[in-house]
Amino acid sequence: MQVNLFHTYPLSEEIVRALDHLGYTEPTPVQSKVIPEVLAQRDLTVRSQTGSGKTAAFGIPICELVEWEENRPQALVLTPTRELAGQVKEDLINIGRFKRIKAVAIYGKQPFAQQKLELQQKVHIVAGTPGRVLDHIKRGTLDVDRLRYLVIDEADEMLNRGFIEQVESIIKELPKDRVTLLFSATLPPDVEQLCHRHMKNPMDIEIETAGITTDRIAHTLYIVKDERKPELLKAVTTIQNPDSCMIFCRTQEAVDQVSRMLRQSGYPCDKIHGGMEQNDRFSVMHAFRRREFRYLVATDLAARGIDIENITHVINYDLPMDKENFVHRTGRTGRAGQSGIAITFVTPSEGRYLDDIQGYIGFELPRAEPPSAAQVAEAREAFEEKLSAMDAPRLDKRELLSQDITKLYFGGGKKKKLRTVDFVGTIAKLEGMTSADIGIITIEDSATFVEILNGKGSLVLRAMKNTTVKGKLLKVHIANK
Repeated sequence: MQVNLFHTYPLSEEIVRALDHLGYTEPTPVQSKVIPEVLAQRDLTVRSQTGSGKTAAFGIPICELVEWEENRPQALVLTPTRELAGQVKEDLINIGRFKRIKAVAIYGKQPFAQQKLELQQKVHIVAGTPGRVLDHIKRGTLDVDRLRYLVIDEADEMLNRGFIEQVESIIKELPKDRVTLLFSATLPPDVEQLCHRHMKNPMDIEIETAGITTDRIAHTLYIVKDERKPELLKAVTTIQNPDSCMIFCRTQEAVDQVSRMLRQSGYPCDKIHGGMEQNDRFSVMHAFRRREFRYLVATDLAARGIDIENITHVINYDLPMDKENFVHRTGRTGRAGQSGIAITFVTPSEGRYLDDIQGYIGFELPRAEPPSAAQVAEAREAFEEKLSAMDAPRLDKRELLSQDITKLYFGGGKKKKLRTVDFVGTIAKLEGMTSADIGIITIEDSATFVEILNGKGSLVLRAMKNTTVKGKLLKVHIANK
């Protein structure tokens, strides 16, 4: 049995228990350097590439440090994309699951009123995009008076998207007495100035990135005219026969075209880009994590910060214009000690961009000739066999943690003057129950949602049919997902 090395940190039993359930046993290099310093309440600037485990690096110590009893937000995580805000929220809820840490995500293109209601609940951590976070602060719907921890995630991408001014405006509204953590793949001058202006003697941590694109990732480069790309994509995927593959395009239109072509050819495929509704984007990413389909066609929206395990292949159908995005894209594979394959298509007119990328990564991409018709024909039987024998969807690590958790709905909330302590006190007294079996409790005006842990949901459901809360017998059933 593998020893969980997270036990060596001064972490509570509830946090370590969640890490055990999530399969976190050995800290990554960035986690081993960051966790002790955050627990010591130091300001940090951290340079580390995608796929290095940054979210857990700040999430573990922040979940440890926040006080459950405090109702107002104690930590704020700023992210450049809605996808990353949503993922950070999920990750922090899972890390803090047994400590009953409540995290919410707030971002644009989602109803403001719905977010306002969430922020009126007991909330420990808020993750969000700068524009929407600033909007909530200005309107007084996000209370920052008790904020003790600020995380600026993917700071260089914040700069690229023009968010730095909004980040500065947010910082000015926050308490001066706080811990500030900045994570970035690179540290451009504007980001460095931000650190100097708003951080207290920050400790600089840099995780070596040499080898991130070479040691674990086998690269192949094909020179191909635009009109021959569809044919080459089919040939390469037939030869490679990937288990899980991300195909990156430069534009939303190209993503639509490539995904349509692959679906028409019988590929289990879906797409994600910024022109899609947010709920559809989350739904696609969730299904891809579960291996409900094997090929995901995406813009660079999905190149950063999205945590999907065991992607075997990345194909750059279009060369990225930004050399850093090449590293972020190919960094989707070869993660967590696994090996991966990155295949790049380059048109004859893109030599300058290719030179920039090769100069940036420090090596030439090995060139190859397109597969021959004979090679494709030889590989086709195995390829089609895999297409027709899709594996059953698998639970990702987040769902594995949730397997023993039942969310119950109670027909009463703030209007009936019910509080968290009323539910904890009542449920903990049931036979076979303790307070450690109760997870996150969300009290709304006319309803309350209670997570029951450790597989005891049916026990509580049966008992609460005939048990009052604060003298009131409430309607109770399993909550809708």
